Amino acid sequence: MDIGNKTQIQRVIGYFHGVTFLLSSIIGAGIFIAPKGVLKYSSLNVEVTLSIWVACAMVAMTAALTYAEVGTTFPRSGAQFYILKRSLGAPFVFFCLWIELFMIPAGIAGRTLLLTEYVIQPFYDGCSAPALPKKCLALAILWSLGILSVQGVNKVTWFQTISMMMKVTVLCLIALSGAVLLVLRKDNSIRLRDAFGSDLPNASQIPEALFQGLYAYSGWQILISIAGELKNPAKNIPKCLFTALPLVAILYLLVNISYLTVLTPKEIITSDAVAMTWTDRVIPSCQWIISVGVSTSVLSGLLSTIFSASRLCYCASLEGQMPLLFSMLNNHSSPALSVIQIIIFASIMIIPSDLLRLINLIGYIQSIQVGLIVIGLIKMRYQEPDLPRPFKVHLSFAFGTLITSFLLVLTPIIQSPKIYHIYILFFILAGFLLYMVFVHCKFYFGWLDKVTCYLQLLLNVAPPDGPEEYVSEEITSKKVF
Repeated sequence: MDIGNKTQIQRVIGYFHGVTFLLSSIIGAGIFIAPKGVLKYSSLNVEVTLSIWVACAMVAMTAALTYAEVGTTFPRSGAQFYILKRSLGAPFVFFCLWIELFMIPAGIAGRTLLLTEYVIQPFYDGCSAPALPKKCLALAILWSLGILSVQGVNKVTWFQTISMMMKVTVLCLIALSGAVLLVLRKDNSIRLRDAFGSDLPNASQIPEALFQGLYAYSGWQILISIAGELKNPAKNIPKCLFTALPLVAILYLLVNISYLTVLTPKEIITSDAVAMTWTDRVIPSCQWIISVGVSTSVLSGLLSTIFSASRLCYCASLEGQMPLLFSMLNNHSSPALSVIQIIIFASIMIIPSDLLRLINLIGYIQSIQVGLIVIGLIKMRYQEPDLPRPFKVHLSFAFGTLITSFLLVLTPIIQSPKIYHIYILFFILAGFLLYMVFVHCKFYFGWLDKVTCYLQLLLNVAPPDGPEEYVSEEITSKKVF
């Protein structure tokens, strides 16, 4: 926590661990779930399916490069909040924070329950696992990850490096096995070739297929959230993105080709776990490898989400959008109370049984957030043209990301409006109401001062000294690789 004589977030994540964080955050349960949905909404057409995966990679890369300009222009934790405040104003910052405060814990809770399903279900062969053991294990996993998150960047990067290597190995095993089977077995190549003659999907199905594929790419925003802990962010953010995203795109494409080489399109869409069905057909004795791969993917993705979300709360607290205690750091330079808050919210959301309905809203609401941030970036280009921008993305990328976000928001409303769209509207209005009361009008509870002092002593935390951008990189650049 002490950098020289300062209490401050440390810049200790270099290029290698930046790539590790990206791979750990992006490669999650999505690649084991999304292939079924993409193929289904592509009308079982293999050409369209593979084209959708390529399109998803391009959309993710375009959005990531647009965000890279944000992270290099404002190289601080929660950089997206700074550009929103500077371009659109504090109400939009609070709105995005309001989204993160509920949607991120909901996503964490949902993925934790998915992980416990994979862990516990093998012990209940032939029947569904009871809800109570799954929820108890989910709570244990959540709090274990929370404890790891407050131990500092170095321990988190060590864990992410190990988990990243494990899940990339599993994906490489699937991809290479499929390539070998495609070359050596004639029946596999015939099966894949025959699948190319299916009917084309309707135009309305293409966005649905894109939603499914983009789910597998979610997580590319993490470097922007932790920009305050990156060494030389102006150079490393673009380098990490240009390394990690093409690697993920190639792996995903090869894995899908491997699935289609071994299984027919109908077998894929009728399978509850495509990777497990593939393993049962190719190497049935190694099903545990895929199970471990899926569990590791979800676990490391959870840790990435908790780690980055705590930095957003830290940033919001520094900007006066949340109480001061959420920006206080422990002796590992970690915003411990921000981590604890996220874990508590996620723990509460594990309890209700209809949680998975809430998870379906996350991608929709996050598309609104991405659209707002890109609007802020475009406005800053014209509002402050002389602002130093170490990495400057072409405006066509920004407008492309904005159009994609609007399509992701508007398409579900136009194609199949549902009651939860009204709930989202009320949710947004509630956020602006809270902003007017607690931030704009500065309504304050006096007892918060006593709570802050008590928690500061209990958890041994202290406010940071000075803004992040003035911290000397020579002092904070400890080697971690």
